[in-house]
Amino acid sequence: MEIVFWLGRILFGGFFAINGLNHLLKVNQLAPYAASKKVPAPRVAVIATGLLLLAGGLAVLTGLYVRIGLWLLVLFLVLVTPWMHNFWTVQDPMQRMGEQVNFLKNIGLLGAVLLLLYFWS
Repeated sequence: MEIVFWLGRILFGGFFAINGLNHLLKVNQLAPYAASKKVPAPRVAVIATGLLLLAGGLAVLTGLYVRIGLWLLVLFLVLVTPWMHNFWTVQDPMQRMGEQVNFLKNIGLLGAVLLLLYFWS
């Protein structure tokens, strides 16, 4: 079962680390979307959220400061999910569906992070 733990750790931590790198490497592409969602200082916000994702993901991957990293992921998911994926305000049905999928994905990820916080003592 130890292999399952390591595989899960790589996949879960890697998901957040890769997304964090994506934020940092594609600030110019992501900032306009953040601006369209009325995020103040969208460029700074993209960089800050990228750092949260990267730090949290690397903590899970490496096993260093895992609880702190998990709390960074909670912070990211709690702040970003309702702001960026507020599907209930979107009129276009296709856009609404996309935002709802991302909202629910983030809620599921938040649940997983909270479970890890409980079990990671």
